[in-house]
Amino acid sequence: MTRLVAIILCVFAALAFLSPERVFSSEEKDTVVKIYVVYSEYNYHEPWQMKGIDSRHGSGVIIDGNRILTNAHVVCDNTFLQVRKSGQAKRYTAVVDMIDHKSDLALLKVNDPTFFEGVIPLKFGTFSNIKDEVYAYGFPEGGDKLSITKGVISRVEHKEYKHSGAYLIACQLDASINHGNSGGPVLKDGKIVGIAFQNAFGIEVENIGYMIPIPVIDRFLEDISDSRLDGIPELGISMQRLENLDMRNYYQMNSSQKGVLVNDIYPDSPALGYLEINDVLLRVDQFGIDNDGTIEFRKGERTYLGFAVQQKQLNDMVSLEVLRAGRRMQIEIPLTKPMHCCRLVPYRRYKTEPSFYIIGGLVFESLTMNYLYEYGSGGNFYANAPTELLNLFYNGSQKKDRKEIVMLAQVLPDDVNIGYHEFINGIITKVNGKKIVHLENLISAFEGWQGDYHVIEDIRGFKIVLNRQAVEKSNKRILEKYKISSDRSLKFVSPTNAP
Repeated sequence: MTRLVAIILCVFAALAFLSPERVFSSEEKDTVVKIYVVYSEYNYHEPWQMKGIDSRHGSGVIIDGNRILTNAHVVCDNTFLQVRKSGQAKRYTAVVDMIDHKSDLALLKVNDPTFFEGVIPLKFGTFSNIKDEVYAYGFPEGGDKLSITKGVISRVEHKEYKHSGAYLIACQLDASINHGNSGGPVLKDGKIVGIAFQNAFGIEVENIGYMIPIPVIDRFLEDISDSRLDGIPELGISMQRLENLDMRNYYQMNSSQKGVLVNDIYPDSPALGYLEINDVLLRVDQFGIDNDGTIEFRKGERTYLGFAVQQKQLNDMVSLEVLRAGRRMQIEIPLTKPMHCCRLVPYRRYKTEPSFYIIGGLVFESLTMNYLYEYGSGGNFYANAPTELLNLFYNGSQKKDRKEIVMLAQVLPDDVNIGYHEFINGIITKVNGKKIVHLENLISAFEGWQGDYHVIEDIRGFKIVLNRQAVEKSNKRILEKYKISSDRSLKFVSPTNAP
């Protein structure tokens, strides 16, 4: 009898080994939705008009409060949204409730309550660990049915989020993340542990995907709990590693001290008045900073020191231990500014009209990544965009007298501007003797000038000289010729200059 029981137990063990590792419940599948998006983007190379209508699709997941969580890049620039539950045919109209482009997350709502009937929203799990087995749900390209792929968390570290350029914590997994998967949930034990959002590209790269982990999702949901998005805070400083011994000795660090050097503090930084250039940051809150700029966020795991700040909400306090001229000190800083507030050239903007101004056929525009992005397809703008503008995007920093880059984007040919038709992408430094800080400042330099000639100067010293009265007579003619309804962005329109 004992032998028979042993045989039966062995059979059951073998069957358990051969059976699927996990049974996917209908409750989980019912929460995953396909999102259909119609969108239209601004044309940054012809800033007075929109591009044509296009479409895309992505995935999302139903969470508590009759909300759908997805990626910001799935629904950005939308003009019309529909959602469909897995296994059903009917589509429902949806709208964006809240969106955070920096963390690449968005919440949708569906006004028809029947959409949520019979659905049990998924709960959130915990911050994933390396070697966790997870399952990515979504609607990738090539099919209309729900796809479920298994993966293992292989890395947890900071990663550049392609949608926003934000450098945030992310989890790498070996489940396939393809177009259409974006916004779909990644589950462990039936709970959401991440949102699929991008993959790795490269000739030798296969099956490497990334998900937005719980710390980023939790921070976003807490931020919008008051129905307002404040954004992810940052210190607004430039830092340098201190891995070289001579550097550490020069800044009076002893053998036990580790940290990073503050080498710039931006004009709008929350650290102004608290930190000084050449300060050495030793600790941020409870985390010791190593010479490579990392902190140990979990035992045996390190990531960028910004993680400590990025878990906070706007206007929270951060505690820094600083070495200043060999003296240790503790500094408390209120985090009053959101991420990327201090960039000279902004990352991509969404549903945001380009800032432009046209006078005498000269089209002036604020430089943004949107403008550079239109030099390429598939994100390869860096291969074709002007080198001078790219350098400012990657390396430029705000100064008190230069808050943004104003450029002459193009010239609309006309008799009044003969000789300047090829004068494009010039970085403007002065107009009528006035130093250009931002585009609004450029407009006032033109419209407040009563001299006989407008004189425009670029960063190389090249000049454009135009007769002021001839320019004034040409403005209406040029706008009509090129079918342009306004000579400036809507935000610069006032009752006195409205068409």
